[in-house]
Amino acid sequence: MDNGTTPLSGAQWTIAAEGHEAVVVEVGGGLRHYRWRGVDYVDGYGDDELPPGCAGQILAPWPNRIRDGKYTFGDRQLQLSLTEPIRNNAIHGLVTWQPWTLAEQAPDAVTIECAMPAQMGYPWPLRLRAEWQVGADGLRVTHSVTNAGREPCPFGFSVHPYLRLPGVRADDMLLRVPARSRLLVDGRLLPIGAQKVAGTEFDFTEPRRIGATVLDTAFADIERAGDGGSTVELSTADGDRVAIWGDDTFGWWQVFSSDTLTGDRFRRAVAIEPMTCPPDAFRSGRGLIVLEPGQTWSGTWGITPGKG
Repeated sequence: MDNGTTPLSGAQWTIAAEGHEAVVVEVGGGLRHYRWRGVDYVDGYGDDELPPGCAGQILAPWPNRIRDGKYTFGDRQLQLSLTEPIRNNAIHGLVTWQPWTLAEQAPDAVTIECAMPAQMGYPWPLRLRAEWQVGADGLRVTHSVTNAGREPCPFGFSVHPYLRLPGVRADDMLLRVPARSRLLVDGRLLPIGAQKVAGTEFDFTEPRRIGATVLDTAFADIERAGDGGSTVELSTADGDRVAIWGDDTFGWWQVFSSDTLTGDRFRRAVAIEPMTCPPDAFRSGRGLIVLEPGQTWSGTWGITPGKG
């Protein structure tokens, strides 16, 4: 903007190489745009716009939802702010609106950092770092999070990009998720059980058209590659594709077909989120990471577009 005001997403850091371009923002440290050869493969937003449906945001120190915002850790009973009041949940962590600062920058890479203070409901300070890079293989991001406090803390992590294919809406995309089961949820989208996907409309172990299936689904029992990572892919019948991959630190995938978004964003893209833990992990303990004082967690994910 050129009138002396600040865009709602703050400072903009653009990186580019090999026909790939990404824009990372100060507010929340997330991904505002990603394109290859001038084609958007992430459903982004304007620099003076709040990210619709958490588009591109970093979700830490927990992804997804915590029932009633209440959990116990050690001998403490803690209460988080209910950031999804319509369902009485705490959702998507505490850094989505935190300012991030520039640490290093090159034409094809940028590293940003965030010092998250201790606060009510989560009395542990964290230091977060994200290294964003583009190159011939697409977008690659390495996150590291350090417990900067004096006591152990509970932790989980995810990111929230909306993937899209040019000229194709969600119904006509082919989706592949290498998962053998999914979580069953209640009306508040909190887990109440699990189900094998085989023989159901949620079986995307082989590429299959999404059609009318409504997805806001956590997939589990992931089939991993030899390096321990996994990949989820969107494609079309004519071979256009975009894949998102996560390393062995991510054991869950959340897939959301944008059904609650409004206007042209309705089912235009599919949010595909690599997660370290499932919804409500602070209460269930499932997949929960405990960071000791000074300990650092690190994980890497990326996006690869192109013809199949």
